[in-house]
Amino acid sequence: MSLSFLPEEVKTAVKHLNYNFLAEIRLRRGQPIVIEYAGKYSYLGNYGISSGEKDRIIVGDITPVLNAATNGCIYSYTEQIKSGFITVDHGVRIGIAGEYVTESGRVNTIKCITSLNIRIPHEINGCAALICRTLYKEKPQSTLIFSKPGLGKTTMLRDIARYLSKKSICNILIFDERNEIAAMDGFGDGFDLGTVDVVRCYNKLGAIESAVRAMKPEVIITDELYGADDFKAVQYAADCGITVIASSHITDKNKLRSMPFDFFAELVSVNSQPIIYDKNFNPYSDNRFDNYDRGISVGK
Repeated sequence: MSLSFLPEEVKTAVKHLNYNFLAEIRLRRGQPIVIEYAGKYSYLGNYGISSGEKDRIIVGDITPVLNAATNGCIYSYTEQIKSGFITVDHGVRIGIAGEYVTESGRVNTIKCITSLNIRIPHEINGCAALICRTLYKEKPQSTLIFSKPGLGKTTMLRDIARYLSKKSICNILIFDERNEIAAMDGFGDGFDLGTVDVVRCYNKLGAIESAVRAMKPEVIITDELYGADDFKAVQYAADCGITVIASSHITDKNKLRSMPFDFFAELVSVNSQPIIYDKNFNPYSDNRFDNYDRGISVGK
């Protein structure tokens, strides 16, 4: 994982931390840097977690950080910026706060940037063990993983993809709208997802309708269902007899119940076991697998 776009003192400080526990780096102009580390927020000091007020690293102008992250081509990320964030190399997502410039009621760009939230992706083998061994022992089941942001939904999807591709030969298609699941670079190298096909950087509705015909997937894995078009996309896939495994920030179970999934998995906190429900949101378990190791959710 490359965080080469960070200021030198920040990169040096981060080297003193265990990367596996680092989930976020928050830069606010003129303020101490805050990190989410091992599930807790702390100030960043010169040698990792700050030991006191004098040790805290304060960032000045954050515009150079954003320029470095985009290799000086920030304008090539214009469409992403309209959503309030960009995804750069290796699946690193950078949330952007500042002055939103609108046109005809829609966000056109963000200027006078004052804050960046750098979210660090992870690859954790076995983190979805409970879900996989409970729901996919015989065959894949349509599943929605849901939680508030930052609890490991995308990390879970990566592990599920690996599990299913190694378990049997089937056509798995990953729709990676923001290049976060696979986090591929210009050469097509990214996270290990097993033997899968990946469609990146295109809206789900258009991509799924096209790829269902062209790629003949048996399983579709995608993340961050939210808007009406996303729901139409997964419904279309389900109507075509395709098993869909997805994630969402929506936590209202009444809204989730209307979606075309047979099972739901709720992540409630970092490093906790997911809670699995059937389509009616009754707690679900399979006693045959109670003795297996449980899955772990670790930051995005």
